[in-house]
Amino acid sequence: MNKTKAMATAVLLGAATMVASAREASVASPSGKLTVAVNDEGGRATYAITLEGKTMVQPSALGFKADFGDFTQGLKITSTKAEQVDKCYEMRQAKQSHIHYVATLLTVDFENARQQKMSMQFSVGDNDVAFRYLIPRQRNDNPKSAVVMSEATAFSLPQGTTTFLTPQSKAMVGWERTKPSYEEEYKADAPMDQRSQYGEGYTFPCLFKTPGNSGDSGKSGKSGKSGETEAPGWVLISETGVSSAYCGSHLSDYHEGAYTIAYPMAGENNGIGTTTAGIPLPGATPWRTITVGSTLKPIVETTVAYDVVEPLYEPSIDYQSGRYTWSWLIWQDNSINYDDQVKFIDLASAMGFELCLVDNWWDDRIGRDRIAELSRYAQSKGVSLMLWYNSNGFENDAPQTPRQCMNTGMARDREMAWMKSIGVKGIKVDFFGGDKQETMKLYEDILYDANRYGLQCIFHGCTLPRGWERMYPNYVASEAVLASENVFFNEGAAIREPFDLTMHPFCRNATATMDWGGIIMNKYLSPDNKSRHTRHTTDIFEMASGITMQTAIQCVAMQPNNLTELPQFEMDWLKEMPTTWDETRYIDGYPGRYVVLARRHGDQWYVAGLNATAEPLKLTLDLPMFAAGSQLKYYVDDNKTGQPKLATLKLDKKQKARVEIQPNGGLIIQ
Repeated sequence: MNKTKAMATAVLLGAATMVASAREASVASPSGKLTVAVNDEGGRATYAITLEGKTMVQPSALGFKADFGDFTQGLKITSTKAEQVDKCYEMRQAKQSHIHYVATLLTVDFENARQQKMSMQFSVGDNDVAFRYLIPRQRNDNPKSAVVMSEATAFSLPQGTTTFLTPQSKAMVGWERTKPSYEEEYKADAPMDQRSQYGEGYTFPCLFKTPGNSGDSGKSGKSGKSGETEAPGWVLISETGVSSAYCGSHLSDYHEGAYTIAYPMAGENNGIGTTTAGIPLPGATPWRTITVGSTLKPIVETTVAYDVVEPLYEPSIDYQSGRYTWSWLIWQDNSINYDDQVKFIDLASAMGFELCLVDNWWDDRIGRDRIAELSRYAQSKGVSLMLWYNSNGFENDAPQTPRQCMNTGMARDREMAWMKSIGVKGIKVDFFGGDKQETMKLYEDILYDANRYGLQCIFHGCTLPRGWERMYPNYVASEAVLASENVFFNEGAAIREPFDLTMHPFCRNATATMDWGGIIMNKYLSPDNKSRHTRHTTDIFEMASGITMQTAIQCVAMQPNNLTELPQFEMDWLKEMPTTWDETRYIDGYPGRYVVLARRHGDQWYVAGLNATAEPLKLTLDLPMFAAGSQLKYYVDDNKTGQPKLATLKLDKKQKARVEIQPNGGLIIQ
């Protein structure tokens, strides 16, 4: 038995003994540094999380109300079971390709005052906790199904914690009543008691910074010396494993010292479908996940969204990743014609990109026969098409066509068979209706049917993906963010772009792939590259964002004019930019200010940095992935002219390098 397993086993034996005598369970991660304590004091189930002795989540409520019973009060722990989890798996389209997950799995059985039963399952890794409810059948093997009406599940963070959150929108508001679409602005370093913008709480994932714990009586901290303050901690809360078997949830506003799980709003999905979740029994809820760290490293590198879920079906083909061109971002609806799409296919071909996305209205403005012709032309140039679709249905009033091609099984079958026959490789489906179980079923049905025809799926105007990269092998990414189209629509969003793209590696993109929708290389947000407002980022910032943003099919929103306007070294780099990663490492950063990440593709490392501040950022980077004294390619903005340049960066004997990132600028080291 190795040291890790021995430690975990000792902790589990202790936990089981404690449960028998005190109705409290305590379980530690394999290394012993992260601990979860579960309690039934006062008939109410709670849990708490400590990391190396420091409180990360204070005692917080557990439980739910179902149509057959109340599991929020009158509870007592009746038994526990603990086991070791040690598994390896491969992923094609996430931040890491080979994942080794080691955790301690604790199941705590509860009984309420009516002797009805439920269980909590905690999967505890060294920086991650995932938990869910297990609901068995009750007396006489009934009921055989249940409706979960609400949850008491809470997250109580230490006083003084600050937040990095985006609000949940009201239902059926905004453009053509398309919200909620997870496209609201983030706020950084806000207090917990600040009411959310719309009074509906916050969408997952939710990032928190816990305060330094100088008054922690020496229980934790690296130094343990009297009078020294402890560094703050970080907590990332989300959920995973949401399929057609449950609804999606979000966090409530902060109330009485905690955030709680909130279910969908009644108005979502145009009022169709319940706000509750129906499940067969025995059954389980999705996993809620909590990633904790004394630095941001565990937050950025976590794979817990995939660790606790399994694939729901096998891929029908060997799906490929790559890059795509997209006319609509800057040329907009007027570009949805045959001749303009040829230009973007030719652009993709010239750059060696694999795909070209044809956006809304193509069925009307190009026509199905000519789309088939366009697909043949694309294939002759070594490029495949992806096609845009409206998810509707009845969810909202978005007018763009094709409509009513994705909302029923019969319509999907016809449409997807046709796409396969003409060589289309993927779809982008837009304008979904919220987080109800009804809507989750639509996502799953689209994915499952698309897999039968070898089609990959990207979703826009949509919810956060929750473990879908592993659950659905043809799933690629979701927007679920205030994305690049807003940089085109208004200058305010263009000004915010650096803030947004230095925020997402720590929250939105930390838990799931993200289709931001474009590495923008035009200086002006117009087809002629001379009018409208400017982009506020440098070329190197945009290029580096292709590394810091993680998705297996990346949009490079180049325009045909870029072929003659960009420096050759930028063109060469964009041609070679990978989109899949074997390893990801956090190097430095702070949400909304700056980020430096390293990602490995094969045996090649790429280090990318973004600076969202108004001042040059001088950093000393520790780069152990490169040999000491290495001469590295260094893409950076010149500190005098601000112009992009390709230079050489030499590592010192300690594998460190001093760099400077210009305001709204970037760097790439490889």
